[in-house]
Amino acid sequence: MKHAVIVTGGKQYRVAEGDVIYVEKLNAEAGETVTFDQVLCVVDDENTVIGTPVVEGAAVKAKVEKTGKAAKIRVYKMKPKKGYHRTQGHRQPYTRLTVESIQA
Repeated sequence: MKHAVIVTGGKQYRVAEGDVIYVEKLNAEAGETVTFDQVLCVVDDENTVIGTPVVEGAAVKAKVEKTGKAAKIRVYKMKPKKGYHRTQGHRQPYTRLTVESIQA
């Protein structure tokens, strides 16, 4: 089984063809195809190619399924005995991708 390690949004993801991954929000509409050229490693059944720092000529193509926001988290700050407390919410935007092909 062929898989690769890509970089997007400051994070590294191990992907294989057909995988569904959630990444930091990309500027792409649903149905578009995005190409990741920062491929750190490509592993095939027989061969392993590790980049220095990226693999030359390698690319991963993925289709954008949708964009959305993750579940809300609550951020609560409090200073005891001072009467200070603040509550803040945050929803992180994401993009859901389906990996179509890995080219090495």
